Amino acid sequence: MLTETHARTFAQMTLPNLTRRWPYKLDQVIQGPDDVVAPAELHPIFHGSFDWHSCVHGYWQVLRLLRLFPDMPEAADIRVLADAMLVPAKVAGEVARFERPDGPGASRPYGWAWLLALHAEAERHDGPWGDALAPLAGRLADLMDGYLNRMTYPITVGTHFNSAFAMVLALDWAQGRDARLEATIAARARQWFAGRTDYRGWEPGGDEFLSPALTAALLMSRLLDPPAFAAWFANFLPRADSCEPGALFVPVHVSDRTDGKIAHLDGLNLSRAWCWRGIGAALGDPGRFAPVIDQHVAASLPHIGEDYMGSHWLGSFALLALEHEPCDR
Repeated sequence: MLTETHARTFAQMTLPNLTRRWPYKLDQVIQGPDDVVAPAELHPIFHGSFDWHSCVHGYWQVLRLLRLFPDMPEAADIRVLADAMLVPAKVAGEVARFERPDGPGASRPYGWAWLLALHAEAERHDGPWGDALAPLAGRLADLMDGYLNRMTYPITVGTHFNSAFAMVLALDWAQGRDARLEATIAARARQWFAGRTDYRGWEPGGDEFLSPALTAALLMSRLLDPPAFAAWFANFLPRADSCEPGALFVPVHVSDRTDGKIAHLDGLNLSRAWCWRGIGAALGDPGRFAPVIDQHVAASLPHIGEDYMGSHWLGSFALLALEHEPCDR
């Protein structure tokens, strides 16, 4: 369970990273010499935490912690940062990034989905943060809708390109806000995943932080009513009660947390815990996978701050693993 001790640890780790400008990995196609600028010129808000998408979900993380633990000592620093950064002028600069020739492909779809989650969280706070972020959320929702409608097949890897994970976050945002995007996600999810049965894929990959199988199952749990989801899940993972396939139930080993790609595996342990909790709840048995969840959290939670290759982003995944709410609930 998420405690204030966890919240303070995550906030203390993440807050400095949100404004730490270097190192930074740009997702940019250079069109000419004028494009060679510092990340903060290209991204007025999200120029910390090593890359754009990690900075986005870092802001989501600290705003969520602020709401859940408004009296923790770090709350004041979170408010000061949000008041300074989540303002219309800076958001306009972020929107402009997606109007560039290479913009519609930048951070797709992972960063887009996390921005929608950030906007949804910002709207749950008193004040102007949600309104300020609305133009960027609207732009990325439009890009997401167009992207999903153009896609013939889902992307079922365990990295940033994973379709199901982005669709889960985007669906949480779209419900009650964007009926068009909600309908697109529902249609694509059913087309791509409703007929999947007897999963026997090769997981995990060596640099994955998401499970293709479990993110798809979590997505279907959000779209199907409980009896329909139970029937779908029984066909998709028919040996789940026997913890088969075993690779989905055993925490992964992280051999080198200073290697940015290998460090992804800590995220896999944490995101699996989040998925298993959501799947169990959708099946009407929140404790069904409790031992598996506990094992995955225990394997990675103590290590998320050991190296910047993990600490710049893993706090968000630890928060997903420990709390019991969907991103926009």
